Amino acid sequence: MSVNKTKSWKVLLVSLAAAVSFTMLSACSSNNNAANTAEDTSQAVATYKDGTITEKEFDLDTRVMKFLSPQQAAYLEIDAFKESILKQEVAFEYLAGQASDDAKKQAEKEADVQVSSMKEALGDTYESTLKEQNLTEAEIRSYMVRVLTVYQDMLLKITDEDLKAEYEATKGDYTVATLRHVLVGLTDADGKERTDEDALKRANEAKAKLDAGGDFAAVAKEYSDDTGSVESGGEYKDKALGSYVEEFKQAAQTLALNTISEPVKTSFGYHIIEVESRTETAFDKLTDEQKETVKSTLASKNLEKFLDEELDSLEIEINLPKSTAAADESGTAATAAPSATPAATEAAQ
Repeated sequence: MSVNKTKSWKVLLVSLAAAVSFTMLSACSSNNNAANTAEDTSQAVATYKDGTITEKEFDLDTRVMKFLSPQQAAYLEIDAFKESILKQEVAFEYLAGQASDDAKKQAEKEADVQVSSMKEALGDTYESTLKEQNLTEAEIRSYMVRVLTVYQDMLLKITDEDLKAEYEATKGDYTVATLRHVLVGLTDADGKERTDEDALKRANEAKAKLDAGGDFAAVAKEYSDDTGSVESGGEYKDKALGSYVEEFKQAAQTLALNTISEPVKTSFGYHIIEVESRTETAFDKLTDEQKETVKSTLASKNLEKFLDEELDSLEIEINLPKSTAAADESGTAATAAPSATPAATEAAQ
């Protein structure tokens, strides 16, 4: 299932095999390769009050994004998406130019780590994949440095008070619960699609058995399509609720303990949930990793706020040539199929 909390830009960059959010990945678009600027005579496709982005630079960014997230490549052929990406690229060039020296130094170190992780993840296919996209490792690293410079600068600006306020606003995500669930998916175990009506009917059958006193583990093994929990009788033990998709999380946060829920619909189908225990985690009990997650979430929100509220102040003018869309203009394009589990899996770091 989709991650509920906002992922950090760092995670997005190295999520090479996962179905990442294209909106957020595209927002990471940022490049002004100094090594190529002197020989770049291509036309400007974007101008803003502090500079320009050329057709050559934008083409390089596009190839980098295809390299990092090939399953989203079709979007990069849609004119409406291209314009949005280009505007966000302007924002990243501008913000990188405003970043502190400390942010830039940290970004350099982090980019080296991410490139190493990327090479390890791709293994023997690394060189051939670079070649397919007509890219060099230096170009990938340059892209990462600029993105991570913005990300690190956002992190460095977050105060302890900001961190605590963000935790208070999202503390339900850090509540730890043990629960069981049955997922009746829109696709069965044999890969056959179910209609929404059929899935709901089957979910209600499972609920009826549970309401009649049926053993949850036995019912889960009979009905559940969640490969992540079916063998444990539908149980997820001591997991933070923020790791679940939004609809599932909200139900698990509010359902009375030891009560069988009504069917809860998510993008994966219908869930029947029983929460066995639920414990709030105080701020001072958060792990370092959880605090880093809170901080990353806030940094991403601050970046989104800039894109939403301050982008127009950069006085951007777009001059993109039209192209033939590889996907229809409604924005539908092939994306990787999600896993049939309510737990939101984190991208490899």
